[in-house]
Amino acid sequence: MADLTHLDEKGRARMVDVGDKAVTRREAVARADLVMEPTTLARILSGDMPKGDVLAVARTAGIMAAKKTSELIPLCHPLPLDRVEITLEAAGDSCLRITAAIAVTAKTGAEMEALTAASVAGLTVYDMCKAVDRAMTLREVMLLEKSGGRSGHYKRDPS
Repeated sequence: MADLTHLDEKGRARMVDVGDKAVTRREAVARADLVMEPTTLARILSGDMPKGDVLAVARTAGIMAAKKTSELIPLCHPLPLDRVEITLEAAGDSCLRITAAIAVTAKTGAEMEALTAASVAGLTVYDMCKAVDRAMTLREVMLLEKSGGRSGHYKRDPS
């Protein structure tokens, strides 16, 4: 098991000191699936929701969430994000797949920013569509890939 860098020698939570780490290009991609009724997904994709353009608002929310991650996750470092890209697309007839791709040139990675962006984009879709489908389920929030930094490259096994 890897060392838990967010714990000090007494097991107390701490923010990791990244002062001696090299500034490198770091990228992360995360995904979340929002499962819903097929009619709800069709309405989202056609732009037929009472609260407006669900996809545009969710994309904006995901970008804003990535930028605010260090304010939401207590031990995250604030990062000067170079790129935040949010993609929302149908994955079958009852699932909206949300993908967040983050790039940063910094001393620490952007995995939490990608995970936060995908999650908040999904929650935004839920908020905008709950009047027509309260049974929507946000699930399968996961890191797909990360690169850069001391720990190297990680890519989730597709199986």
